[in-house]
Amino acid sequence: MRIARRLAQKNSLQATSDLDAVRLLRNRGIDPFNRGELMEVGGARDNQPVALPATVRQNKGPVGKPIKQPQIIDDDTREREVRKIQRGLVKRRRKRLAVLMVKLACYVMLPSLIAGYYYYRVATPMYATYTEFVIQQAEAPGATGGFFSGSPFATATDSITVQGYLTSRDAMLRLDKDPGFRTMFQNEEVDVLQRLAKDASNEEAYALYKKKVVIGFDPTEGVVKMEVITPSPASSLDLSRTLIAYAEERVDQQTKRLREDTMKGAQAGYDDAEAKLTIAQDNVANLQRKLNTFDPTATFSLLQSQIGELETLILEKELERAELTANTRPNPTKLRVLDQKLAVLNRKLNEKQSRVIEGTDGQTSIVEVNASLTRAQTNLALRQELLAQSLLSLEAARVEAGRQTRYLSMGVEPVQTDQAAYPRAFENTLLSIIVFAGLYLIMSLTISILREQVTT
Repeated sequence: MRIARRLAQKNSLQATSDLDAVRLLRNRGIDPFNRGELMEVGGARDNQPVALPATVRQNKGPVGKPIKQPQIIDDDTREREVRKIQRGLVKRRRKRLAVLMVKLACYVMLPSLIAGYYYYRVATPMYATYTEFVIQQAEAPGATGGFFSGSPFATATDSITVQGYLTSRDAMLRLDKDPGFRTMFQNEEVDVLQRLAKDASNEEAYALYKKKVVIGFDPTEGVVKMEVITPSPASSLDLSRTLIAYAEERVDQQTKRLREDTMKGAQAGYDDAEAKLTIAQDNVANLQRKLNTFDPTATFSLLQSQIGELETLILEKELERAELTANTRPNPTKLRVLDQKLAVLNRKLNEKQSRVIEGTDGQTSIVEVNASLTRAQTNLALRQELLAQSLLSLEAARVEAGRQTRYLSMGVEPVQTDQAAYPRAFENTLLSIIVFAGLYLIMSLTISILREQVTT
């Protein structure tokens, strides 16, 4: 058989096996087992004919069935088979590509076309009003403040509170009462997907409210940004201004109690000091009227001077009387006159001294008058000093209350727009294509993985 293959190679025949070489040689009319041919190839000298093997050997198995032998394929047959296989592959690839395109059309392109048609033709134009404002704190002149004074962190809590209130159900219900939030989106001109049902609940209205009123807070800058979206530009501007008014009211209420408590104590102290000062002044005036004196000190000084003058006159008269009595024959008339004058002067002196110490004719003594008025005037001076301190405390409390005041400073005023901001048809359509394609890809991968897991 090896000689047959060599003979086939000599005759330029491409044989794949020994049997294939015998077949090709026989097709050429060459007997590979001819002794002459064998001598040419293998150098054999024997001219005896050799029995050739059968072209196809039929070997039978243990059950009597023939065993399939490998089929000898020539180049043309191989090429035909390869072309047949290639055509089958191309056909299957085209079929799979067609199925893929049908799936993409059904699961990606058709929903995207429907979404694009809705955004371009059906969706109601929505107008947006953009607003920015900052919550600021009043600072007292010359006050240094705390560590975060003057920074956005000083009013961050107030800004977050205002943001939470404007996005709450309370704000939505107030908008529903004042400008009529629900009626704006229950209009028949609004498309079905964005329209609010006539019998919509508060939760459904609140879900729509959170979509149409977008409020954000930037903690690095302390700016509250608000965007209000409605079917008409006028209603969008109206809602924005109403929400700003709500925000100002909420900011004022946040510090109102603190300011009232701060002013309440100081004002109560000042009112009490003023009332007690009035009582002290009335007490002094009543004492002056009752004692019939304006200045007890001056009255006491006047009485003291009068007493001193009387004592001086009495001393002079006594000296004069002593001179008269020193004579051997004093003049009785002069002595009687001097005695009368001394008696009058002593009586006046006793009256003045009694008025100072004990009082006469129902009048209070000067000592008691002086003591009473001194106490009343001391109390009056104390009340005046306390009133002055209360006034200073009141002013300090007023300054502190003013420093606690929060107010809104508008960065971007709401302005009525003349062009619809929503829907963004191109961006939304492109996003729909990406979303549907992603969903299709996820579903395909999931099905492929499940199919592989089931078949293994």
